[in-house]
Amino acid sequence: MERFDVIVIGAGPAGMSAAVYATSRGLRTLVLEADDVGGMIGRVSTVTHYAAVSEGETGRAFAARLRAQAQAAGAVIETDRVTDVRLAERVKPVTCASGARYEASRVIVATGMRKRTLSILGDHLLAGSAQDEAPHFQGRAVYVVGGADGAVKEALHLARFARSVTIVCAEERLSCIAQFREAVERTAGIRVIGGSTLHALEGDDQVERVVVRDLTTGALTSIDDPSCGVFVYAGATPASELAHDQLQLEGGFIVANERMETALPGVYVAGDVRAKQVRQVATAVADGAIAAINAAQYQPR
Repeated sequence: MERFDVIVIGAGPAGMSAAVYATSRGLRTLVLEADDVGGMIGRVSTVTHYAAVSEGETGRAFAARLRAQAQAAGAVIETDRVTDVRLAERVKPVTCASGARYEASRVIVATGMRKRTLSILGDHLLAGSAQDEAPHFQGRAVYVVGGADGAVKEALHLARFARSVTIVCAEERLSCIAQFREAVERTAGIRVIGGSTLHALEGDDQVERVVVRDLTTGALTSIDDPSCGVFVYAGATPASELAHDQLQLEGGFIVANERMETALPGVYVAGDVRAKQVRQVATAVADGAIAAINAAQYQPR
């Protein structure tokens, strides 16, 4: 079992920030990530509202810079899914899906959020990432489910390629910030179906018909739109499964103080999985820095 000073679980902005700050303080640091470095922000079309970010920078480019910075600092990054961690122990063993086992006296949980899915008829026909798939829908119609910032930002990106973009959202009015709402109003080819949700998709190998349900009346509307694309950005849920029965949760989010300390010695939490008011890249990075600084000061007894 390989020993590290600190193990960071999750390689989104919070986890990578924690890795940089931990290594800078002389801690031998391992980052474990089940998927790709960057987390959810790595899959967005454009990173916005982060200080000094390059205009138009994609999530993929941002994630690549996160990786490069952490590796240059000396952090070890492994792509492996954590299946078990015993947080209450003084030296905390971590087991991964590959069978690899590690241990550290400090663990920073930065597992972030997981995109919410829709369990509907025809969900196998849903498109994936707008960042990756937008060019495939050049000149075609697309639908975006969700009315918050992330959904509307992706809808605006898709509008650069698609013939038309239809936003289907539960609210009567888009719930995104004014900047994105005003951009939608200025963009030809985008329409909004409010107070509704996606009910089903019909078709064999591709979408042929989109069925929308009115949330007030329950009425179903079928829209024939062969070869269209349907993208879902209907919120996210905290990826806190590893903390169940070990840490205090609040609505699925992990509770920690302003030092990012949990109730268990040597266990910290950072980023969107933490119970807090604001979830943005900027606050995730701040959480990671604070967690690592306090982890470096922690002396196991």
